[in-house]
Amino acid sequence: MEIKVIGDISKEEQDKCIEEIKAKNPDKEITSLEIKADGDYLDCHYHYREANFERIRRITGYLVGTLDRFNNAKKAEVNDRVKHNRYSDPSELAGQSK
Repeated sequence: MEIKVIGDISKEEQDKCIEEIKAKNPDKEITSLEIKADGDYLDCHYHYREANFERIRRITGYLVGTLDRFNNAKKAEVNDRVKHNRYSDPSELAGQSK
């Protein structure tokens, strides 16, 4: 973890700040921490490691992440379906007639 300290802050105060952040979200890993002394208060700004997530789509009535568990009939249904979100970039629509 990268720690940046601004001002006169003791090691005990740093440890207390880290302890309080970890208590709020014990399942997350802190990647960076900035502690700034502001009079009698400490301003703690921190970032967590990004969480991994899997994209889930609704395909042919099922919520799926991948198609590997579909049988041949369902795979054919996926290939035959009409995809309505054809353009992901609005600039691709330029020049298209209405």
